[in-house]
Amino acid sequence: MTQTAAPQFETRLAATEEDLRAAQHLRYQVFVAELGGGGALVDHDAQLERDRFDPHFDHLLLLDHARPGDLRDKVVGVYRLLTDAAAAEIGQFYSADEYDLSKLTGSGRKLLELGRSCLHPDYRGGAGMMHLWAALADYVTARGIEVLFGVASFHGTDVAALAEPLSVLHARHLAPEALRVRARDEAFQRMDLIPEAALDRVAAMRAVPALIKGYLKLGGFVGEGAFVDHAFNTVDVCLVLDTALLNEKQSHLFRREG
Repeated sequence: MTQTAAPQFETRLAATEEDLRAAQHLRYQVFVAELGGGGALVDHDAQLERDRFDPHFDHLLLLDHARPGDLRDKVVGVYRLLTDAAAAEIGQFYSADEYDLSKLTGSGRKLLELGRSCLHPDYRGGAGMMHLWAALADYVTARGIEVLFGVASFHGTDVAALAEPLSVLHARHLAPEALRVRARDEAFQRMDLIPEAALDRVAAMRAVPALIKGYLKLGGFVGEGAFVDHAFNTVDVCLVLDTALLNEKQSHLFRREG
């Protein structure tokens, strides 16, 4: 269904089981039905994408109250958020299955892991993402978060087809050493597949997903190496954003509503 009425956006954290199931339903629509992902706890009958980490995360919701239907129809954007305190309770961050995070976890700084970010197709390229980012900025400020990180994905697992965008990320946006998380050795996929001098940087950046480009525009970096996630039919990179490195313009972009 194409959105026609002017959106009536609200952002809030999930507070009930119904809220969580609405978030998991949107994730199913995007990650499973649209992108071909899967997972051990995916419920195809109820159309829910879920995993064992869900009970420990905060789930930031974007709702459009102008959209007809019930709560599952009105939730049009989702972010999953895990503080370092919550990660300590469960023994790891979600991204630790793919990346060595020791440079971050050993830094003594307050961390926030972002994941499962998605928007309903009707809301991509509009103001919805900026509303989510504004709410995320409020969450970060209220908790004194210093470093944000999490995996973001390219669709598909054909690394050769992604050689240009992966290579431009490695060449131009590699995290500084102190923040440079690294894909785990057992699944490490090089990103420097094409020499920088041979890259068409404009075309390569055009092939980078919008969410990743958004974080780069905010001043984010990528870790070293990619992770091929066959279960989710993606190639993942780890994004890292140090709030201390944001300049005034970047801070404004992060906090403004669209």
